[in-house]
Amino acid sequence: MDLTKFSDQELISAYISGEHSNINEIINRHKSKLMGYIIMSVKDIDIANDIFQDTFIKVINKLRIGAYNEEGKFIQWVLRIAHNLIIDHYRKESKVKMVRSNDQYDIFNTLPIFDKNAEDEIMKSQTHAKIRELVELLPDNQREVLKMRHFQEMSFKDIAEVTNVSINTALGRMRYAIINLRKMIEENDIILSH
Repeated sequence: MDLTKFSDQELISAYISGEHSNINEIINRHKSKLMGYIIMSVKDIDIANDIFQDTFIKVINKLRIGAYNEEGKFIQWVLRIAHNLIIDHYRKESKVKMVRSNDQYDIFNTLPIFDKNAEDEIMKSQTHAKIRELVELLPDNQREVLKMRHFQEMSFKDIAEVTNVSINTALGRMRYAIINLRKMIEENDIILSH
């Protein structure tokens, strides 16, 4: 049977009714988005894998006890669980900053480079590195919204649901993140185009 034709809600209903193999389709369907979000948050592939697994263990346990009832909002629900596990991870480590400095995964390395000129690539790489450093200096809530919006391409509605704030609060945080980032770019004399 081709499970890709079924909606998340149909697969979840079948899983709850005993079709346990459906959970693999649900996990595979959302793995990329969820892993991307977790990696952007923790900057460590091993920790991200652990949080991913913990997220789906929690999802499966909640499905089994009937704790999921948000029809049509499954991925937002899963992202919220992951978000809470990420916060728990940082609380356990007693870290002040929400992101580790680890270059194993770098979103900027996945961006297409259209001009293969070596000098341009070096300049672009250095600019990206400087901007990444500045992004890390933003307040936690602004940095989080900026990464969700630009790197995960999440809608403000999804961001609001995952972070448990209103859409207006998410929009405000994004606005302040951009204002603060522009100010830091100017203060550090970073040239964004050449």
